[in-house]
Amino acid sequence: MDRIILIITLAFTLSLLITEKTLAQRYLPGQKGIQLTASAVDGFKLTSGDGQAFALGIGVATYNKSGNRWIYGIEYLQKQYGYSNQYIPVSQFTGEIGYYKKFLSDYSKTIFVSIGASLMSGYETVNWGKKELYDGAVLTNKDKFLYGGAIGLEIETFLTDRMILLIHCRERILPTSTIGKFHFQAGAGIKFIIN
Repeated sequence: MDRIILIITLAFTLSLLITEKTLAQRYLPGQKGIQLTASAVDGFKLTSGDGQAFALGIGVATYNKSGNRWIYGIEYLQKQYGYSNQYIPVSQFTGEIGYYKKFLSDYSKTIFVSIGASLMSGYETVNWGKKELYDGAVLTNKDKFLYGGAIGLEIETFLTDRMILLIHCRERILPTSTIGKFHFQAGAGIKFIIN
């Protein structure tokens, strides 16, 4: 009987050691990941005559020794505003650098919750630079360079040790925009750990 208890104890201890070693392979210093994201912008419903609003992004995440990460990325945001019987597109092309701090995770190191902030800059174009509309009206909004930032919340769920499902929400604050200075984004993405 003592021999069986010893074997079970050793097997249990060995499984814990193997599990801890496997779980320790997440959020390692210097680890990098490539992420692709898609977001709904300013809500999920299309109201008050406005058309589609979405954002697409690609970025690189670099983890540091405390499990936090730097994000470097680019994003395309488009929102359409209703005018008479047509939509006027506003497009923003932005680059960003951000820092996300991990503040919550489960015991198995499968789910991580982080908050962060980013600095952003880019370019905004209204109606792709065309000032005159079909009915002779003229847009007074100008294409211009943008700067500002974003604050956000991100949940990462490890599907495998190399593939992560992202769920995020954030508020973009771009005071130089001629259309909207604030845009709320909520969406999802996927991250692939590359080293």
